[in-house]
Amino acid sequence: MDTTNRNQDLTTPGVMVPGNSTHPDPSQIGSTPPTPGSDNVSAGTTQKSLTPFQESMKRLRRDKRAMVSAFLLLFFVLIAIVGPPIYMHIGGTVTTPEGIKMSPAIYHSPFRNNLDYEDLAPNGMFWLGTDAVGHDLLARLMQSLLISLIAAVLVEIIDISFGITVGVLAGFYGGWIDQILARFTDIMFAFPSFLFLMLLAAIFGPWADTHLNNIPILGQNGNARLLLISLAVALTSWPAMARYVRGQTLQIKESQYIEAARTSGTNDFKILTRHIVPNLFSIVIVASTLNISNTIINEAGISMLGLGVKAPGSSLGLMISDSLGSIETPHSWEVLLPCIVLAIIVLAFSFLGDGLRDAFDPRSKD
Repeated sequence: MDTTNRNQDLTTPGVMVPGNSTHPDPSQIGSTPPTPGSDNVSAGTTQKSLTPFQESMKRLRRDKRAMVSAFLLLFFVLIAIVGPPIYMHIGGTVTTPEGIKMSPAIYHSPFRNNLDYEDLAPNGMFWLGTDAVGHDLLARLMQSLLISLIAAVLVEIIDISFGITVGVLAGFYGGWIDQILARFTDIMFAFPSFLFLMLLAAIFGPWADTHLNNIPILGQNGNARLLLISLAVALTSWPAMARYVRGQTLQIKESQYIEAARTSGTNDFKILTRHIVPNLFSIVIVASTLNISNTIINEAGISMLGLGVKAPGSSLGLMISDSLGSIETPHSWEVLLPCIVLAIIVLAFSFLGDGLRDAFDPRSKD
């Protein structure tokens, strides 16, 4: 039997075997594989992979609720910072019934009572109307937003500083350091936040009105107690930040790159500042965003009770307190305006905080 012909019949067409001179048939086995540098190589194979931060930001951008909240908060920040100097130059000089001429810098001031323009509806002169004593509601609202932002920034500076310091030291070193700092944190947790805030404002409020009123912005125009409010809120909020940071530090210090840094002789200070603290970015940002809404609520509540910002200053809580009598009158807009703005700010910070938490949590990948 001719075995050569039999082997050729069993061989797949286009595949070479010893003694077989058949060449590959591209039409039967598909296209030829691409060679290195060939144009057939897909351009997508050379695309750089995203970093964890870029992936988190990509997830955040897909969260429509968080993005809308971010744009709303950015709008309020711009209104509070840029709005007053622009608004105080819009409009012409007006003459009161008493013959007094006023420029827009006067009647658009949040600190001036215009008794000739009480309880006005929104109009071309006062864009959001006026309250019972002639305050320009838009000017007061912008001043109130600025006060809320200042309070939030002051609180978060103290909150982040204390929280990171205590949390990192407790989580990194452990042992007796962790025990002492943990007990100190528990003691601070024992203080009821709002009650402590009221107590501090009631006791030291008059002292602040006398001794802190010369501080620019923070103490002028009845804002002296803002420093007390910020300090009280920060002292009762940083323990939560410390617990978050401590838990994250316990995980990070067991990572392989931390062990490699120790093996290479890197001291503890460099490990903390170069490896641990930078990796706490996500938890700190998320916790701070969620805490800001509580800060704004506490400041508004204290001012509403008369223990915070004083007239002629302005805050959202003070605006609500001054306009409570108009809620059942045709001028209910005066109390609804600060309530609506306060609700929008608190909800926006809450939604943005939830979006940041979902975006930076590695377990929430799509």
